[in-house]
Amino acid sequence: MTTIKKGQGIVSKQFQSKTALVTGGGTGIGRATALALAAEGCTVTVAGRTKATLEDTVRLIKAAGGIARYAVADVTDEESVKGAVEIAVGDGGRLDYAVNSAGVDGGNDSHPTVLYPVETLDLMLDVNVRGMFLSMRHELARMVDQRSGSLVNIASGAGLEGVPGYSGYVASKFAEIGLTKSAALDYASIGVRVNAVCPGLVNTPLIADMESESPEMHERLVASHPIGRIAEPSEVADAVVWLCSDKSTYVTGITLPVDGGYTAQ
Repeated sequence: MTTIKKGQGIVSKQFQSKTALVTGGGTGIGRATALALAAEGCTVTVAGRTKATLEDTVRLIKAAGGIARYAVADVTDEESVKGAVEIAVGDGGRLDYAVNSAGVDGGNDSHPTVLYPVETLDLMLDVNVRGMFLSMRHELARMVDQRSGSLVNIASGAGLEGVPGYSGYVASKFAEIGLTKSAALDYASIGVRVNAVCPGLVNTPLIADMESESPEMHERLVASHPIGRIAEPSEVADAVVWLCSDKSTYVTGITLPVDGGYTAQ
């Protein structure tokens, strides 16, 4: 679980009076991103399917002196997504930042393409592609109306190159990058930016499970990252904060690897 370091609180005012929605904000990269945005003064709404984890994220943010709320939402359901966006917009009527971190991953059970379960493929396309599309659709509608905003999708290094045994997951991540680039071109001229962050291996509960279930695979994956370790969720969140900030105002349509050099090989 992401925790607040002793003495950590609001560290600057660069996002003062700004609002953000983070889907998948109850755990992992989504939670770390919500904490990082709130630490910069942003009012953050976290959305996801599990109320308890969302409440934990909100509690952590408030304990650090930030402002947060939550919306229980399933990104595959359009009305649910629309409701989450409305909560994030609140009385101020603006959505300055959106971070789409909700999704499902390939797990630890790999299959060559011929044996890849169709139901797993359907799940990947439903949550990762349809879910991201619906989220972007309603988030961008607000940003287009106000002619400003920054949207960041959490994709994956698996959206930049193939991974044997995970064809369905890889397909969904390539599709997420396609959504990112197309939307970036749609709205670049009106001041709305759309980018993606592509993490490598990140220290999440899934990776902890892999380490205990298949230590050889875990060791092999860690070794494949030239920097010699896997990322912490906060390191991915730092990249998201930069893409949201005024320090990246000329950046749109990119897929930013945060992967310890993995895709540079």
